[in-house]
Amino acid sequence: MRSLSRVIYALPRALDADLSREQRLPLIEYQALMNLSEAPRRQLRMSDLATACEMSLSGMTGVVHRLEGQGYIRRVKCVRDGRGWNAVLTDTGLTRLEEAWPSHLASMRRHFLDHLAGLDLRALGAALRAVAT
Repeated sequence: MRSLSRVIYALPRALDADLSREQRLPLIEYQALMNLSEAPRRQLRMSDLATACEMSLSGMTGVVHRLEGQGYIRRVKCVRDGRGWNAVLTDTGLTRLEEAWPSHLASMRRHFLDHLAGLDLRALGAALRAVAT
């Protein structure tokens, strides 16, 4: 159990360090871009993006502000109620995500997947999804 606790804390830090060094893109910004890339019309309500990234809304607002300043995201009023805001992944943001993806994958392999030789990765994926919900 102690090893699991270490992985839970050490893996995100290692991935963040690699992405920040190799791509100058913190892991949380990568995750925001990734979640938007997988959303319908590449947009999510700010509160939904915060939930997807396991952040508070105020923390997510800061992340989106930084990404917006780089042209990776734009914010638009929510057409459903006009009160909230949606974060929208721009073409530039999608390109940035595609540039960073190989570094993220290599880091994930180096710090996690390469240590799972012989395990059924589909079963592991199913177990991780169950834990994450």
